Formats: sequence, C-alpha cells, structure tokens
Amino acid sequence: MTLAQPEPGGLSPASGRYPQPEGGPVPLRGQLATTASMETLQVGYLHAVAAAAGCSLAQPFPDNGIDWHVSHSAPGHTIDDEVTIKVQLKCTYQVRPRPPGPSFGFTLDNDHLVKLARTPVAVHKILVVMLVPRSPEDWLRASHDRLELRHCCYWINLAGRQATGRRKTTVRIPTTRVFDDRALSEIMTRVGAGGRP
Repeated sequence: MTLAQPEPGGLSPASGRYPQPEGGPVPLRGQLATTASMETLQVGYLHAVAAAAGCSLAQPFPDNGIDWHVSHSAPGHTIDDEVTIKVQLKCTYQVRPRPPGPSFGFTLDNDHLVKLARTPVAVHKILVVMLVPRSPEDWLRASHDRLELRHCCYWINLAGRQATGRRKTTVRIPTTRVFDDRALSEIMTRVGAGGRP
C-alpha cells in the first residue's frame, strides 16, 4: 500500500521557507479583487476566534450594515443561557502592523458610525478591524504545527460615539484590544452579566 505524501504548500515558494521544486512553476494566485480577498481573510480570522471561544456564528441576510451575529452559551450567564453580539468587520493595509502608541485611527462613513454607535440597544455591537500586509503573499503562513493569519484584529465598542466629520469620522482603536478567543470570551462574559462588551 502506497501512502500519498503531502506536497509542499501553504507558504509561497518565493518566501524561501519551502524549497522550490526543481523546474516547477510558482503557483499562480487567483484574480479575485484584493478587497474581496481581504473580506474573505477577515471572515476566516473571525471563524477561528469564534471556534476557539466556543461561539456560534450566524450571518444576517440580507446584510444591513452588520456582518455577523456571534452567540455564546454558558451556565454562568445571568441574563440568558445564550447571549449574542453583532460584529462589523473591516480590513485595511493602510495602517501598519503593530501600530505604535496606545491606539490607531480608522475612518468610518458617518452613516455606518451612527449604526454602530446607537445606544441603548437590545444587542450590543462591536467593530473588529483587521490589519493586513499589503501583499496577499504575506497574509498566511502554514507549517506542520500552526497556521498564522497576519497580522492582527482589534476590537472596539463604539456605543455613544458622535460623528465629527462631514461625511466620515476617524475613531481611535486601542492597540491593547487584540481580538482573540480570550477577548471574545471576556466580552461574552460581560454581556452575559448584563454589561457592555
């Protein structure tokens, strides 16, 4: 019995981390628009975080300015056995990875900000912003023990924020609010106790 061997993959041959097969061509990437690819990447990040935090995901249809509903069941919740938050995803390569300082600026259309900032609400909302390298070749690194999505997502609750620009408003997103499974679990614990994200 012959077992198929996995082919080198995951990392681009150009990255130098996998040897280039002798005479083999460099795999071609698809022609999907970069912005569409960025949307797909951030959804993959959200799915990974939700899976590790034990949350379920639902996508509203049609999308009315909110991308995902994230739900979390736990016996410790006091307001219900399952709580839900709404998540709006954004992705950009215009902010450098590991932004210096306590926060970085991200610009939203005022109409979108008003939707995210509404208060009080029955279901809380958060904005999750993913920072990515400019080149899709640098978005992903795979090895036998890990899959890395580069670079990072940060989250913020914009409830009560006011629009300051004529059409767009720049909000400051704290760099301490890395969006990972622990952060999502803590958000859900606070919401499950009747608090804000």
